Amino acid sequence: MAGALRSGRRLACLLAASAGFVLAPAQAQVVASRIWPARDYTRLTLESQAEVKFQVFAVKSPERLVLDLETEMTPALAELDGKVVADDPYIKGLRAARNRPGVVRVVLDLKTEVKPQVFTLAPIAEYGHRLVLDIYPAVPVDPLAALIEETRKTDELRKERNEQPKVARLATIVIDAGHGGEDPGAVGRHGTREKNVTLAIARRLKRLVDGEPNMRALLTRDGDYFLELRERVSKARAVNADLMVSIHADSFVRSNARGSSVYALSDRRATSEAARLLAQKENASDLIGGASNLPKDDYVRGTIIDLWQTGTIDYSLRLGDLVLKRLGEVNPLHRGRVEQASFAVLTAPTVPSILVETAFISNPQEEKRLSDERYQDRLARAILEGIRDYIARHPPRRTSPLALN
Repeated sequence: MAGALRSGRRLACLLAASAGFVLAPAQAQVVASRIWPARDYTRLTLESQAEVKFQVFAVKSPERLVLDLETEMTPALAELDGKVVADDPYIKGLRAARNRPGVVRVVLDLKTEVKPQVFTLAPIAEYGHRLVLDIYPAVPVDPLAALIEETRKTDELRKERNEQPKVARLATIVIDAGHGGEDPGAVGRHGTREKNVTLAIARRLKRLVDGEPNMRALLTRDGDYFLELRERVSKARAVNADLMVSIHADSFVRSNARGSSVYALSDRRATSEAARLLAQKENASDLIGGASNLPKDDYVRGTIIDLWQTGTIDYSLRLGDLVLKRLGEVNPLHRGRVEQASFAVLTAPTVPSILVETAFISNPQEEKRLSDERYQDRLARAILEGIRDYIARHPPRRTSPLALN
């Protein structure tokens, strides 16, 4: 374990395995604290200049988690209780105080039984050492059940308005807002964060898709929290999605780079060096955001073989072409064709998937437009038009739990 810490690799362990203190330099202080609540899980992050020794254990009746830190009280720890929101699905309350000399105890009062996971992250990008406590529900959230519930609510509204869809099969569209939580994505010159732009556009696109008589949408995330790339793919597979659109905002060292782009997975090499570098950057999201268990190097490569065998990449390219054409009616195109590279978020074997770089957030003019709600709506509508064009040419054929009776 000590060797792993010396090499800077992350330590991941389940609560049950977290017996004893984790070795770390003495007198490390917590300099920042963050709580990211979400339906899927809530994350508590404690950032320090050096690794903090810790111990975690659970207490029953009532449900609590206790985190003992070998450190002293700091403002970052003292303000933790004020960061818990009322609608957090898992944390009822939180308090931090000096437990004994050199030890601060953080107690989390829970709303329900949970399955926690605790691990550390080595410094990366703007972050120092991070101690992460992920609080999952004891019974995992079922994305299919969530989608069915959303569909039921939408259908009830349609009944009230006498707008019954006259289709035999609803197309399921998964919309992925890139980045989130600890991973801000690219940041514009004026401080606009990619994770906020992608979520805003994704929400607009979902509303538009749900307004279509033959489609239903599911967001991979509907809040500011981190989601591993493989979890995003798993959600698309779990609901038997007909297609997936991952929304991003591009960036480049030169501020004059501009325009929209669309990417699909490649079964061979990247179609350009720029596409390869972009995939490399996007795949690093798990490192910055804080994935508890990174996939092995051959994960994407093995999945590409499955995709090639099913012909999914071909359909992804067809979808990408149609969306790119519609985006060109709203924004200049950075590249006039769909580029390909090894994007981990596009590896659902049976789901045609594309990654849309809406505009360059590193370009001050495009950053300003990306922050404008009207422009976000125009981008969302362009993507919808591309999806419409694709569904018209390739109507869903598979059985679906959302098929209408």
